[in-house]
Amino acid sequence: MDTTLRALSRFGLGARIGQPENVPDGRRWLRDQLDSRQPAREGVGLAEVASVLRELREGQRAQDRERLMATQRRIREIQGGELGTMLSARIASDTPFVERLVAFWSNHLCVSVAASRQVAALAGHYERTAIRPHVLGNFTDMVMASARHPAMLFYLDNVQSIGPGSRAAQRRGRGGRARGLNENYARELMELHTLGVDGGYSQQDVEQLARVLTGWTTSGAGPGSRPDEPLSFVFRPFVHEPGAKTVLGKRYQSGGIREGEQAIRDLCAHPATANFVAGKLVQHFVADVPPPRAVEEIAGAFRETGGDLKAVALALVDLEEAWSPDSKKFRTPQDWLVAVLRAFHAEAAPEAMAQQLRQLRHAPWAPAAPKGYGDTRREWADPDSLMNRAELARNLARRWGRRGIDPRRLLEVVDVPEQDPLRTLLADSDIPAAERLALAVGGPAFQWR
Repeated sequence: MDTTLRALSRFGLGARIGQPENVPDGRRWLRDQLDSRQPAREGVGLAEVASVLRELREGQRAQDRERLMATQRRIREIQGGELGTMLSARIASDTPFVERLVAFWSNHLCVSVAASRQVAALAGHYERTAIRPHVLGNFTDMVMASARHPAMLFYLDNVQSIGPGSRAAQRRGRGGRARGLNENYARELMELHTLGVDGGYSQQDVEQLARVLTGWTTSGAGPGSRPDEPLSFVFRPFVHEPGAKTVLGKRYQSGGIREGEQAIRDLCAHPATANFVAGKLVQHFVADVPPPRAVEEIAGAFRETGGDLKAVALALVDLEEAWSPDSKKFRTPQDWLVAVLRAFHAEAAPEAMAQQLRQLRHAPWAPAAPKGYGDTRREWADPDSLMNRAELARNLARRWGRRGIDPRRLLEVVDVPEQDPLRTLLADSDIPAAERLALAVGGPAFQWR
């Protein structure tokens, strides 16, 4: 096993031709990235998104088809611009380990643009402001930022949640009935974001947590909002469920927004959360079936540091299992396409990249369910998916082959034995260069990291 290529591909996003010789110590290269200063990413702000969403609501209210079409085009432009910026960052980044962590945590605390136009307009801002700033910070801070972001509040319907005993419910003539309570976010916060499905909670805990989180909504949307308000997180006592609640055996006295904040902190600090998060991280960086010793090592780092994600990332780098020749990870479509473009020294995301990822069933920020995209070979190695990769590999090779890339140089970015037939194939000048490039990036060796 080539440890430099393992660092560049398993922890990074794929090696560029010529890069491995400049990375003499893969582990140090990874650790250094965690000490680097990460620039903030620019994009569309919430004020502009708020204006677009107001226009959307007004167009719907007036049933103005032309106005709605223009607004929907603007939402697609916002989403497309954010996607292009994000994908270009992955392709061109000099700190690809950090970019991989951003992608991992964005998928862990995912939203989906397929859910609504509101989420489509907000998904890029969500990753830039709720996920990226915290990937080397504290887990609780990231979850809290996610919980407060309008994209998550829209995606999992907390903007619609009304405490059955709240003043809002009473005014609507529904006092004492739970018809206005929405449990979606409370359930996913426990099942997918913190404790895990086997984390020891009950349906009653979900219902009680949903009551704790009533009132967590956005300005400009939801009960009690004014049409001209800016788009941001807001706590509305008017819709918050009064009285004490009990979640996982802990009683939360009536305290408004403080109830939800404390409940989130408690969930993040729960022992089950350390185990669940560690299992997902080890599955992503080591193997589809996470080795128990590695999971315990990462869970220990998480617990001992109170969820310090930089310390957890360093512990991942130090895992013996991550560097074992026996551990392999199949590249997801996003991983594969980014790795191909990095190998070819692309400087930014091609205009067609978003569409290509949709064809590969791995469009960014668009999982079919709140659990996010799968991370194992089973989800991505079916015959149709592999055929799509092979076809796209031919198209990419034709384009990049015109730039004079020597196919033999792809041996610098894939880890193959000395006797592997790929070495002979790439050196065979009787085969057109574009075909050799396609066989390299579309073939078996390039599918793994």
